[in-house]
Amino acid sequence: MEAILTQNPKLYDLAILGASGFTGKYVVREALKFLNTHSSPLKTIALAGRNPDKITQSLKWATQSTTTPSLSISIIKADVSDPDSLINLCSKSKLVLNCVGPFRLYGEPVVSACVETGCDYLDICGEPEFMEKMEAFYHEKAVENGSLVISACGFDSIPAEMGYMFNIKQWGSLAAPNKIDAYLNLESKKNIVGNIGTFESAVLGVANSGKLQELRKSRPSRARLVIPGPRPSKGATIEHQSHIELYGVKLPSADSTVVRRTLVTLTENPEGLPGVNESEEDAEKRKKFWAAMKPAHFGVKIASKSPLGLIRFIMAGLFIGLFGKISFGRRLLLKFPSVFTLGWFRKEGPTEEEVNSASFTMWFVGHGYSDVSLASAATKTDTEIITRVMGPEIGYVTTPIVLLQCALVLLSHRNNLPKGGVYPPGIVFGATDLQERLQQNGITFDLVSKSAF
Repeated sequence: MEAILTQNPKLYDLAILGASGFTGKYVVREALKFLNTHSSPLKTIALAGRNPDKITQSLKWATQSTTTPSLSISIIKADVSDPDSLINLCSKSKLVLNCVGPFRLYGEPVVSACVETGCDYLDICGEPEFMEKMEAFYHEKAVENGSLVISACGFDSIPAEMGYMFNIKQWGSLAAPNKIDAYLNLESKKNIVGNIGTFESAVLGVANSGKLQELRKSRPSRARLVIPGPRPSKGATIEHQSHIELYGVKLPSADSTVVRRTLVTLTENPEGLPGVNESEEDAEKRKKFWAAMKPAHFGVKIASKSPLGLIRFIMAGLFIGLFGKISFGRRLLLKFPSVFTLGWFRKEGPTEEEVNSASFTMWFVGHGYSDVSLASAATKTDTEIITRVMGPEIGYVTTPIVLLQCALVLLSHRNNLPKGGVYPPGIVFGATDLQERLQQNGITFDLVSKSAF
């Protein structure tokens, strides 16, 4: 299938940067499902990257599984090391989806170009330092230029954000959640193989862990969350949740950081963020949604049906934590990822069969009080609410689904979203129809149980 080069500089509803990468080609395949379909705002796409020939190969791969009859697609050469190429891409696009990581190495030039040209930006980043650095450096200019910059629009961290909010919806108006723990269980009939970009980001995150703390200390203090009840104890290193029959160990993912940023932004803006040109009806809907949201302590654990199932995750974490702090160790980790993660990550990525056989379940176990008045006097919580989010393989199936649905929400409802700024995804998409869209595309949200002690 040949790409059709469009000439109008404003015809790109969507540009996918890194379209030939491991994740990028899956994002292309997902985007084609919604190109020129009924009621879709997606009419034109630009596929961008360093090598147009590789992008063409990705397009051919992606079109093998789509029945889209006619495509309006441009292939554009754009390189993160060439600012002019990025300005050219962003000036012609309403929205850029950035799939080029690790983002601490390659993300800032893309954000800068989007902010400069007033183009909206979404990415699949799971790197807290990058996200918070972009907020610190670009938020004010993004507001001024009308560029909406939102990171973590893949598996990191939409299931966590939307899953947290779905759990909160189950608490009544008088109830007060205190703690919500998410337990991520990955399953596959074949091998579970992670995204190599995620591994590289984790290694670099350990190497630069001090920079995140320095950045936070250098910034003005944000609002403090007011959560009813005492702060929960840390608990055991390996924790057993009998109600969901899983063992869990803390997962140092971006999810807890991203959820907290959303809650802090909500604390500072109790009615949410007003849309650039929203109607009175939409404004009331937004205010009603956010009035029902409540802050709680939030953490994420990787989970397994047996303690032995956690061994691979623990060993990988130990190797990354120890070797990631020294340059020689990082070189070893990045050269032999399969060895140090017991096959969890490998340079060549998963096979299509491995991708199709994998799935995830993210359990949200909430504890709190049936009435907020009990929080100050009670020593123990009296209510437990368990919800879950389920979906296909996280890196190459769920991430493209989530990213595209975020993009379609943004393109369809731009007037109801903030004019511009750098924000976590939850505060932007929480009051939209994103959850419903995800459910229509294979990611389910369920109430499992609601118990009083």
